Amino acid sequence: MSLPLSVLDQSLARTAGEAATALQETLAMARWCEQLGYKRFWVSEHHAFAAVAGSAPEVLLAALGAATDSIRIGSGGIMLPHYSAYKVAEVFSLLANLYPGRVDLGVGRAPGADMSTAVALATDGRPKFEKFPELVAQLSDYLWQEETKPLVSPRPPEDIPLWMLGSSPDSAVLAAQRGLPYNLGLFINPQADARLIGLYKQHFLPSEKLDQPYAILTLSVFCADNEEQARALQLTYDLNLFRFFTGQSEGRSLTPSEAQAYTLGPQEKAFIASRENSRAAGTPAQVREQIRQLVDLHRADEIMAVTNMYYFEDRKRSFELLVQALAD
Repeated sequence: MSLPLSVLDQSLARTAGEAATALQETLAMARWCEQLGYKRFWVSEHHAFAAVAGSAPEVLLAALGAATDSIRIGSGGIMLPHYSAYKVAEVFSLLANLYPGRVDLGVGRAPGADMSTAVALATDGRPKFEKFPELVAQLSDYLWQEETKPLVSPRPPEDIPLWMLGSSPDSAVLAAQRGLPYNLGLFINPQADARLIGLYKQHFLPSEKLDQPYAILTLSVFCADNEEQARALQLTYDLNLFRFFTGQSEGRSLTPSEAQAYTLGPQEKAFIASRENSRAAGTPAQVREQIRQLVDLHRADEIMAVTNMYYFEDRKRSFELLVQALAD
């Protein structure tokens, strides 16, 4: 399978007190993925989650650029309705000048938080989700117009790409209309319509920055030396995500041994089943076949892997096996 392979890291901590450790692991993982030959390393934006350290991806990207040499680094993504398009343009112009030819700017409409936190992030207490298309247009102008008022300084490099992130028809169509590359977050919305990338490609209008449509499929991957271990790693993540969504986690993740001893009820079983067809888990051979099927189904041009495992060494091994699995 010859598709480019990239990584999205969410800087997850095992407990609320391990955020600093999670950030250092993100830097180490970026260096590891660069050694393995991954194309991109993106980081996400989340707020007010006790076990997530990635509240300021733009700051983390500055550290990632300094910690690596060649891998592309990017935001997966900046939640644009929280911010001024002008300020985002300034920040990413600065990053792109610090690390020429290596910075991707991915933007999304989702809050990356609960609504009370979204209100706290808004300077006037009013989140501007309905203005997302307008903010994308403003950001595009600030990045790419010859002259802007006010001036963006330092001047944005001409090759800084703007990516549209999403898992709905609205984001796919907006990316197509503006001639932007598109990233489908299947790991966020496992029930995302399999036709979304096709919809994006069907409606794509060439732009000065992109003459052909280009789409990344971002999915969860749990790759291990044997199927039993991979399934145990997947189960641990599933249960921790379920407990988080249902308010049971209290900022602490279950360990793999605790997950194995957990008694699954009907709700947990239904939750896990709802995610089965949107990810890849198993041995390298199994993961390769599952990814091939998802790529064919979604018509993706690139794969981005999210590998949320409890132990850092398990995540490293998963990324190592994934590269081997997809190598021709």
